[in-house]
Amino acid sequence: MLTIRTAIKNILGAGKRTWLNVFVLSFTMVIMVAFNGLIDGWVEESKIESINWEMGDGQFWHPKYDRYDIFSLQDAHKKIPKDFSVDIENKSITPLLLTQVTIYPQSRMLNCILNGIDTEQSILEIPSHLLKVKSQTDIPIIIGERMAKSADLEEGDHVMLRWRDENGVFDAREVLVVGIFKNKVPSTDAGQIWINIKDLYEMTGMQNEATYFVKSKDSDLNSDTDGWIFRDLKYLLADIDAMEQGAAVESAVIFILLLSISLLAVFDTQTLSIFRRQKEIGTYIALGMTPKRVIALFTLEGTCYSILAVIAGIVWGSPLLLLFKKYGFSIPSSFQDIGVVMGEAMYPVYHFSSVMTSLLIIIVLSAIISYIPARKIARQNVVYALKGKIN
Repeated sequence: MLTIRTAIKNILGAGKRTWLNVFVLSFTMVIMVAFNGLIDGWVEESKIESINWEMGDGQFWHPKYDRYDIFSLQDAHKKIPKDFSVDIENKSITPLLLTQVTIYPQSRMLNCILNGIDTEQSILEIPSHLLKVKSQTDIPIIIGERMAKSADLEEGDHVMLRWRDENGVFDAREVLVVGIFKNKVPSTDAGQIWINIKDLYEMTGMQNEATYFVKSKDSDLNSDTDGWIFRDLKYLLADIDAMEQGAAVESAVIFILLLSISLLAVFDTQTLSIFRRQKEIGTYIALGMTPKRVIALFTLEGTCYSILAVIAGIVWGSPLLLLFKKYGFSIPSSFQDIGVVMGEAMYPVYHFSSVMTSLLIIIVLSAIISYIPARKIARQNVVYALKGKIN
C-alpha cells in the first residue's frame, strides 16, 4: 500500500506532464473502443441483414450452381425433390429459380438475373407479396432501389425483358414494375429482378424446378438431400467473416500507430523522471528499499497513467460513445454501391469483451513501457545516486 500511495502522490505531483499523458492514453482508448465497436456493429448488421434477406437458416444448392458464376445458371436447375414437399407446404422451405435475362430500359441493354420466388413465402424479407398482382397483359416484377437507379426505372414503368427457355430459345415480353424495395444487401438488389416463380415456370417451361432452396429454422433438414448440397450459414457467411478479418488487420495497424505515439510519451516521461530523480532514488535505497521495490514503484507510476486514462476515458468518452451509437456514422451514397452489406449509416456495437481487451492492452503495455527504463535502477550505486549522479 505504501508503494501504491507513493506512486499516486508522485504522478499527481508531476502536474501537467501527468495530465498530458493521461489525455493521450485516454484518447487512444476511446478511439480503439469506437473503431472496434464500429467494426463489430457492421459485421453484426451484415450477418443479420444477409440472413433475413438472402440466406435464411441455410440453403440447398443444385450441384452446378455457383453464385459467383452467372453462366452456371443455364444448367443449375432441376425438379423439386419429394423430400422437400412437406417443408414447402409448411412454408419452412422455399424454392428459388434463377435465370439470366436482359432488359432494355430507355433503349439501353442491361444483363440481369431473374429470380423466381414464391409469393407466399415468409422466410426472406423480399416483399414477394407484391407479385400477387393479377394482370392479363403484364407480368409483375419487383426490383431494389439500386437496380431501379441503375436502370432508371420507377414503379409503374414497363420494360422489355428477354430470356431463354429450357430449350435455349429466346423470347421477350414487356414486364411491369409493381414495387421497388429498399434493403442493405446488394446481392439481392443490384442486377436482380424478382418475379413470381409460377410466372417464371410458364416463361421458361421449367415446371416445378429450382436452382436452390432457402430453409427456415423450422425445417429439420440440414444435410445433403437427394443430390442437393446443403450450405450452412458458416459457408454462406464466409465472405463477411473474411472481410471482418481484413478489417481487424487494418484496425490493428491503426492501433499500433496510436499506441506507439501514446506509449512513447509515457516512456519519455518515465526516462526523464528517472534521470531527474537520482537523489530521490538514492534516498529510497538508503532508507532500506530494495532496488526491486524502487523498480516496482516507477513501474507502478507508469501503470497509474493508464489507470487514470481509463477513468478519464470513461468520464469524457462514454457520452461521446453513446451518442456515436445512437446516431451512427453516416455513409455516403456512393459507398453503398461497392458490393458489401451497408446502409445509410453504420452503428457501433460495444461488446464487453472487446472493450475490456482494449483497456487491458493499454494498461499492460503501459506497465511494460514503464518497466523498461526503470530496470536501470537495479544497477544504481547508492553513493552516486545520493549525489544526483549517474554511474
